[in-house]
Amino acid sequence: MNTNGQMREEILINVTPQETRVAMLENGMLQEIFIEREQNKEITGNIYLGIVVRVLPGMQAAFVDIGLERTAFLHARDLMDRRDDNSQFQQSDPIASISSLVQEGQRIVVQVVKAPLGTKGARLTTQISIPARNMVYLPNGEYVGISQRIKETPLRSALLEKLTNIRQELDARGGFIIRTAGENASREELRSDMVFLLRVWDQVIQRKTSNKAPSMIYSCLPLAMRTVRDLVWQSIEKIRIDSKETFDHVMEFSRELIPDALERIEHYPGERPIFDLYGVEDEIQKALQKRVPLKSGGYLVIDQTEAMTTIDINTGSFVGKRNLEETIFKTNLEAAAALARQLRVRNLGGIIIVDFIDMALEEHCDQVMRTLSRELEKDSTKTQVKDMTSLGLVEVTRKRTTESLEQLLTEPCPCCEGRGIQKTLETVCYEIFREILRAARQFDTKVYLVVASQSVIERLQDDESTGIADLQDFIKRTIQLQVEPTYQQEQYDVVLM
Repeated sequence: MNTNGQMREEILINVTPQETRVAMLENGMLQEIFIEREQNKEITGNIYLGIVVRVLPGMQAAFVDIGLERTAFLHARDLMDRRDDNSQFQQSDPIASISSLVQEGQRIVVQVVKAPLGTKGARLTTQISIPARNMVYLPNGEYVGISQRIKETPLRSALLEKLTNIRQELDARGGFIIRTAGENASREELRSDMVFLLRVWDQVIQRKTSNKAPSMIYSCLPLAMRTVRDLVWQSIEKIRIDSKETFDHVMEFSRELIPDALERIEHYPGERPIFDLYGVEDEIQKALQKRVPLKSGGYLVIDQTEAMTTIDINTGSFVGKRNLEETIFKTNLEAAAALARQLRVRNLGGIIIVDFIDMALEEHCDQVMRTLSRELEKDSTKTQVKDMTSLGLVEVTRKRTTESLEQLLTEPCPCCEGRGIQKTLETVCYEIFREILRAARQFDTKVYLVVASQSVIERLQDDESTGIADLQDFIKRTIQLQVEPTYQQEQYDVVLM
């Protein structure tokens, strides 16, 4: 903590020609990591001129070609039917038939709200929103409002009055919402943001007219600039950037739009990599492991699947000083704080099922839930928590817009096909026996050559030697064994000689 007793928060920006990585630290501990790679840049927020390639009335959806590898998905509720009036679309409104809103071959301006995840294409909307430092512009709407995170009623009223007056002065069409970062913005800053956003939208309209579909007509800021724009609130003490070129760009960007951030931005010229210096590299490696140790001796086990993520809590070596209930309670308390941080670091989204250790006392359950809710409030990503069940299960939902850290940095193992386990030597040997029997029934050959890994061949020559001899007698053929050093344990071939 700093001298005022507040959390000390820092941002580290590591830049290489291939990727930009941003780490958020709280009292020296990694809380969130953002990664943008040159070959796979973040596209959430980008605006495209797309072509509707398929309309599915049964799903109330359309697939749109926006120039990516996979077609993107557009649901009817994310389409604004503006043929009759200029009212803002509401989620509660009746959804018109998708066939009445779009047709195949139609050109359409869409914005990415969810990047492609796994086998799923990007998720789109026609409800365009363009962010600036202090406000968000809704060119297809007329709503004028204030972020819900700004709580004080007098402040909300003053901001709304400023925003409305500036909009009238500039004769601006469209809707505007003041962001949390604009809580203390002056009239001049709000006006500057509105002028900037109107210019951006004019460029989008020009590109819509001149560009061929599919094409991108608006691109979000690079990660380093987005970080300064979105994350520089008052609690951020320092932003350290290890690239002089990126540092210069960020400083220039800040001078124009966020001058109050200038004194907090530093260039890190050290020889030791900045992520190594602050222990971030080690934390990233830990975040790719299933098991998360707790200080008490307990641990979490995190399993991520396409459908959901499960988090299991275990006491491990922690036995407590008094009794089992105390041990369980303290482990669950520590786990609640740890798993909230793990959701942020690993960027886990969707449905998350937490299996707390069963507690006998209701007050212990309540305290664990209060701890979990308090820790999740630190998360800038929207989360919801359901009450704990009688079995100690808690359902957490966290908005998912980008790939998790695991999905971004890893891929399924080609040897075990992503299972995380492999067949035993005994299982592989018996598969080989069945393959030889299968071949003997179909082909008339004198010799069967088994090509497999060193460990499998040694097993066949040792523990399974009797099985090999019995099989040769049964099929009246010779079986030969050969080691292939490049084969993994599950790989083998039965060659007819």
